[in-house]
Amino acid sequence: MTSQLLAPCPFLAGPMIEKPQHFVGREAELDYITSRIMGMGSSSINVVGKQGIGKSSLIYRFCQTYEQRVENPRRFVVIYLNLQEAHCQRENGFYLAAARQLLNHPLVKSKPELMRPWKNIKSLDRQSFSGAIGEWKRQGLYPVLCLDEFEALFRYPKQFNDGFFDNLRFLINSNILRLVVASHRKLDFYQRRYKLTSSFFNGFEQVLPLGELTQEEARELVSLPERMGAKAVLSTEEQSLAREWGGGHPFLLQLAASLLWEAQQQGLDVSWAQAKFEQVARRIPKPLWKIPPYLDEFVRSYGSVVMIILLVLFAIGLLHQTHLFGLLQK
Repeated sequence: MTSQLLAPCPFLAGPMIEKPQHFVGREAELDYITSRIMGMGSSSINVVGKQGIGKSSLIYRFCQTYEQRVENPRRFVVIYLNLQEAHCQRENGFYLAAARQLLNHPLVKSKPELMRPWKNIKSLDRQSFSGAIGEWKRQGLYPVLCLDEFEALFRYPKQFNDGFFDNLRFLINSNILRLVVASHRKLDFYQRRYKLTSSFFNGFEQVLPLGELTQEEARELVSLPERMGAKAVLSTEEQSLAREWGGGHPFLLQLAASLLWEAQQQGLDVSWAQAKFEQVARRIPKPLWKIPPYLDEFVRSYGSVVMIILLVLFAIGLLHQTHLFGLLQK
């Protein structure tokens, strides 16, 4: 009983999943990213999805596993960078953060010739960063930057302007750099919103709308850590409840499972877990997390127009009824 009470919870509701034993599913999405980034005719890719759908965990998992997914992994160096971090609020800080991650990669550290182009790392700017990774291309090495929370850059328009984005576009077009960009909306949305003219935003033909987990993936998640050879921490009934509450939404599913586990450990009734779940879940508008990302922009763009039309029709109907009632009174 003591070991059961001390057993760690295998469910994570909220933070990015970093430990492989906690990550479930998304094999189709990982294969898609791998084929587009590292296959023939490689290109950069935009992973799009609402908060809580698992974008961060997905691209971090790609960084962890890309070496097992490609035939010649020594041609690539893949890093993860969260653009919400303080040092990414300035353009030079962005280059420095990316360079430190690249130079900390085991493959790079094992080859002194890959370190040489980065002699003056603390004074990196647009030109020196581009020159350093350009030298890597001449040596047959391709850096891949997985950039999370990309919309954070738009809070600092003086730092990340059209010139910054144009340079990234040049590096991509020259096959010097490849990007996996995670954002809440498609990149062309931000181009329109912030009135940017760079062709960078039109160059992401590969868009991966991240939706809910499949039924099989949801079953695998709530049965953790069964796939690791251990007994599932939730009973069959609790697993069923977790799937009923959370559906296929990764955050809600993790939340439901973690609360049911907590109730089980503390000897609390299932109703306690359900009340806690509903308290958090109501903050996530169901119509939005049920709508696929590629339809969300359409709904947002035209939803207000539809509402206006409905109000006009309602007003016309009301006037018509009033007029008809007046005629009957006569």
